[in-house]
Amino acid sequence: LEVEGSLAMTMRMGEALDRSLAPGGDEHEKLLLRLGLPTGKYWICKRTPFHAYEAMECLGGNGVTEDFILARLYRDAPINAIWEGSGNVQALDMLRALARSPEVLVAWHAELDKTRGANTVLDHAVRAVQQALADPDEVEYRARRVVDQLALTMQASLLLQAGNHAVADAFIASRLGQLGERNYGTLPRGVDLDAILQRANPCS
Repeated sequence: LEVEGSLAMTMRMGEALDRSLAPGGDEHEKLLLRLGLPTGKYWICKRTPFHAYEAMECLGGNGVTEDFILARLYRDAPINAIWEGSGNVQALDMLRALARSPEVLVAWHAELDKTRGANTVLDHAVRAVQQALADPDEVEYRARRVVDQLALTMQASLLLQAGNHAVADAFIASRLGQLGERNYGTLPRGVDLDAILQRANPCS
């Protein structure tokens, strides 16, 4: 689910980049990209070390010894967040985009509107983000939480748009549900695990 959400957002921002650089340049895509870049970079760079660690834990001792590549991948996992801009830099860049070009939020919500009404949990989360952004009090202090929610709601919407409801429903239930657990392996009951695993299996 972590990979599904991150990949969906990465591909959508790649599409936005292509369209914004095409002759004539799509203004909506430019605006979407302006907010999507710091949001995506912040979220994915922050989540990568957790994902790599979980993979190591699944492998046990073989995951940590230098005889296997995963130990190096784990060491490398935080590097993008260090080289490409720390979490605070990306969160502040998100705020800068909103301050200098308020229309980026219009483009962002136009993307989210494509799935409005498709999932009540997502709809509630989107409204919560809108309320958070409408409150200017201590906005820099709250920037990381806001960018977290921007990333999660966009990923959830993109997964719904992709049409795989087993993946989208599980992502939304585990990331935006009332409990909002952040550890892996805490999916709620009722998730279609077989469909998710089959999709993730390269041999299926």
